[in-house]
Amino acid sequence: MAGNFFVDSYQQIQALIFAVEEINNNPNLLPNTTLGFQVYDSCDVIQYDLDGALQILTGSNTAIANYRCLENIPGSAIIGAALSSNSVLLAHVLGLFRYPQISHLATSRLLSDRNKFPSFFRTVPSDVFQSQGLAKLVLYFGWTWVGLVAVDNDYGQQGINVVKQEITKAGACIAFTVSILVSQPDRNALHVVRVIQQSSARVVIVFSTILDLIPVVQEMLNQKIYGKTFIASQGWSTSPLYATEDVYKMFSGTVGFALYSGVIPGFQDFLSQFHLFSGIGSNWLKLRWKEMFNCEFRTTDGNYSTVQGNVCTGRESLKGTQNGYHDVSSLRNPYNVYKAVHILAQALVDLESCKPGAGPFPNASCAHIRNVKPWQLLYYMKKASLTLNNGKELYFDENGDPPALYDIVNWQLNSDGMISHLKIGSYDTVAPPSQMFTINKSAIFWVDGQNQVPISVCSQSCSPGFRKAAKPRGPPCCLQCVPCAQGEISNQSDSFECYKCPWDKWPDHQKTKCLQKSTDYLSYNDLLGLSLAIISIGSSFVPTVILKIFTKNKHSAIVKASNYSLSCLLLGSLTLCFLSALIFIGSPNRESCLLRQTTFGLTFVLCISCILAKTIMVLLAFLAVKPLSRLKKWTTIRVAYAITTLCFLVQVILCITWLSLSPPYPQYNTDVYPELIITECNEGSTFAFWTMLGYLFLLVTISFMVAFLARRLPDRFNEAQFITFSMLAFLSVWISYIPATLSAQGKYTVAMEIFAILASSWALVSCMFLPKCYIILFRPHTNSREILMRKYRANTPTSSKICTLHQ
Repeated sequence: MAGNFFVDSYQQIQALIFAVEEINNNPNLLPNTTLGFQVYDSCDVIQYDLDGALQILTGSNTAIANYRCLENIPGSAIIGAALSSNSVLLAHVLGLFRYPQISHLATSRLLSDRNKFPSFFRTVPSDVFQSQGLAKLVLYFGWTWVGLVAVDNDYGQQGINVVKQEITKAGACIAFTVSILVSQPDRNALHVVRVIQQSSARVVIVFSTILDLIPVVQEMLNQKIYGKTFIASQGWSTSPLYATEDVYKMFSGTVGFALYSGVIPGFQDFLSQFHLFSGIGSNWLKLRWKEMFNCEFRTTDGNYSTVQGNVCTGRESLKGTQNGYHDVSSLRNPYNVYKAVHILAQALVDLESCKPGAGPFPNASCAHIRNVKPWQLLYYMKKASLTLNNGKELYFDENGDPPALYDIVNWQLNSDGMISHLKIGSYDTVAPPSQMFTINKSAIFWVDGQNQVPISVCSQSCSPGFRKAAKPRGPPCCLQCVPCAQGEISNQSDSFECYKCPWDKWPDHQKTKCLQKSTDYLSYNDLLGLSLAIISIGSSFVPTVILKIFTKNKHSAIVKASNYSLSCLLLGSLTLCFLSALIFIGSPNRESCLLRQTTFGLTFVLCISCILAKTIMVLLAFLAVKPLSRLKKWTTIRVAYAITTLCFLVQVILCITWLSLSPPYPQYNTDVYPELIITECNEGSTFAFWTMLGYLFLLVTISFMVAFLARRLPDRFNEAQFITFSMLAFLSVWISYIPATLSAQGKYTVAMEIFAILASSWALVSCMFLPKCYIILFRPHTNSREILMRKYRANTPTSSKICTLHQ
């Protein structure tokens, strides 16, 4: 121990002695065999470790390589060395002789190479498991933006590379990676601390030993680095160095992996029975005694004259002192020594229980425990297993590694102002995945004593209604919050995906939940729908009033000249045209969809058929006045009825065919306004609809052309001219309707059609009947046969005769 006393190292020796005595005192283990031991203090110097190993191999106090000077040396195995680099050297040498070696502290992953180190075992897990566990611990707490600090030797670099691979594989990101340079006296501390301070990562994994970390800690004290959460590797997570209140201000909340701590029953009593002046390590214990009681021991010759100050008697009381020697509540390194001795003893038990003729060696022979060869013990070491006091099983895998089991510790400040390493959980690689981590989160004190888990992410948290997306040219974990697209929601924070609402639902303004869509149609509750309904009903009274006027004055000249019967039929159909607009208002259903367009088409065809009949009759009446004309017989009212009926029946046939083959039906449309459900009528067959509408336009066009040709005939009361104007207005309305309806959407499309129905109906009423009503009501003196005949003769050639249409 090179002039310094370390309680932990001394406890390791005592654990070795205790384990050997425990085995020797147990009659069920090796009843006829007594275990012994030799202890070498190498001060962790590689030359001393090698020297001690060679002395065991040669059986001599002088280390002679490749020679075994004494026969029947009772050595069985070597426990050590503590450092990985020293163990590597010893394993190379001992592996040549297949001499079992069990290390209680060497964790390097290199030692798991069975080809290079065939006889190496250890009671501590490989750093590979620790590195994987540290990465999983980071992910367990939800940290996705972490910094990495590692010493630049095999322990640090190999360990931190595994951490980096595991973190990156899981989708988290590395903010920085910086090395502690052992080649520099200050360990590159200034640069390391500057990188930690400037990084936005609030969690830093430090993979180092405490000795290499001390300059970095000192620099952090100088620069007062606070607010970071450190994740400690096993190399410094439980170190007593720098375990002060000042250091705690920087390292408060530190969480780390530590070698699994165990309980050795009876060990505390064993430690209490030591004698200061006898036994192995008494000289080392005297060093601690002098530090503890500030005294000096007498010289070997018993002379007190050379002693300065107080004299140590060895009978000083340990009660009330902070010696740490009797603290067995959290044994880690001594517990690993204890396990190494017992697993070795178990291998010897298995060797001794071999039955002759059924052994594993040539000719089914067994090894003799009094003259066991190293390679024979090595065979049993590979198969040895031991059930510990905590119920865990210790065994070695094909690489000589035990099951990986770690304590998870948290740095907390005790009442004495010193840092204590409180066990808050464990990491067990052989447990089911859901039980690998057993952590008491409520027992953790984080940075500044807070109970909330620190947040270390490259990006801020995204609230519901947003999703996380990668920033351009940024690390995978540096994400930005992007609002959910139209029609999508996210109802959780930090969601990576937005989810589309069902077809009948739409996101709220925050895009956090789907709400039922509003149903949109031209309703009586709408101001627009109500207005059109009132206009439609009000307008339907106009043809009725005109019809009453015509009925009252049916014997007057102007009513007779207008063909009273056709006018009555026309006025009745116009009333239906105005009222047909009401079918378009309200929620579309199966019945209303069947009636809408067909009612519109039939009523308007009936109107236009009457007008066409009136137009043809006007033309025939003029042509029939010519001498010897045969058209006189075609000027009867029956012809007018026949024309009207024939034109109307064609439209009836078209509508029946349409409704039979592909009838209209109600449908829900979400394409126009995604946030609304537009209830509308699907026409079923677009071809049938346009055929019906085209037939109507054909009749209008024919009526317009016939009336236009007859507009200058010496007609009574300018009937042909009024028909021309009415057809022109009708065509203008419906031709304008086509582009207008293409630009309208939803209920406004229906409103445009209702407007066209009302406008075209008013055009017919205005052009066909209002002039006649004006004469009947306001100029009755002109409504006489004499004035009618006088005007007609003035506009008719003398050779012509009037052919009166008899009704």
